[in-house]
Amino acid sequence: MKPDNRENLDLSDLENEKMDKRKIGFGFWVSIGWMVLVVMAAFLAPILPIPDPDQTGAGGRLDPPNWDNWFGTDTNGRDMFSRTIWGSRISLTVGFFAIVFGFAVGGPIGIVAGFFKGATDKFLSIIIFILFAFPGLVLALLIISLLGQTLAVVCLTVGVVGVAPIARLARAITIATAEREFVSAARILGSTNRRIMIREILPNVTIPMGALAFLGMALAIVGEGGLAFLGLSVEEGFSWGKMIVLGSASRTLQKAPWVSMFPIGIMFLTVMSLNYAGDRLRDFFDVREIGIGGG
Repeated sequence: MKPDNRENLDLSDLENEKMDKRKIGFGFWVSIGWMVLVVMAAFLAPILPIPDPDQTGAGGRLDPPNWDNWFGTDTNGRDMFSRTIWGSRISLTVGFFAIVFGFAVGGPIGIVAGFFKGATDKFLSIIIFILFAFPGLVLALLIISLLGQTLAVVCLTVGVVGVAPIARLARAITIATAEREFVSAARILGSTNRRIMIREILPNVTIPMGALAFLGMALAIVGEGGLAFLGLSVEEGFSWGKMIVLGSASRTLQKAPWVSMFPIGIMFLTVMSLNYAGDRLRDFFDVREIGIGGG
């Protein structure tokens, strides 16, 4: 009697499907390459051979894109290519530090709530629900009205809005991880709660949270652009959001669409790259499939 290979083939197909899912993919590296290019351009802006972003009359007023001004000039004759590079410094700073603040505050809240459960979980969950229920725009208006429109305050404002979703995700992952065998084994061996959270829970929370960091940074960059449209972004300097606002007047859009379209395009590619990279990392590091354990 010949052996039935159908089950073996099905298992092989399932395993191949899982392996294909875990391939990080070429698109991920393209996204990372774009991000490296944008970050390096922002970091090296002071020494790059580009015009002064505040110099007026560079090549005339409202010149279309040309060899001298690759992105054209704005209503004051300032080089848009130079301003787009310099504007990335504030946009990326807000995106990075906002998500760092959100993780530094929301991550521990979620881990503690999910690990201890009971009254601790109820108390911290109430805080999370309050942050979710409080309108983000009203919260931003309140913070910026009280503290001003400095870069640090804008980073804080966007970061505070991100605390609740980060805390909720960390709590959910912690609850799932705390029920696993290696955590129970650590308790049996006499490990303290602090050691279990640091050595066993935190590594398993870090991987999916790392994927969220890319998505959160993308949302923070978009959030800064939204604040710019409301006149709540940084008072000194300029960002992609403020540049888009400058070119959003109907007359400017009709005569010189490049004033807003180039910053929009760069922001779009950056946000798309962050979102795609985050999605690929989330699929690649599937904690439920690879079963990461602590030691």
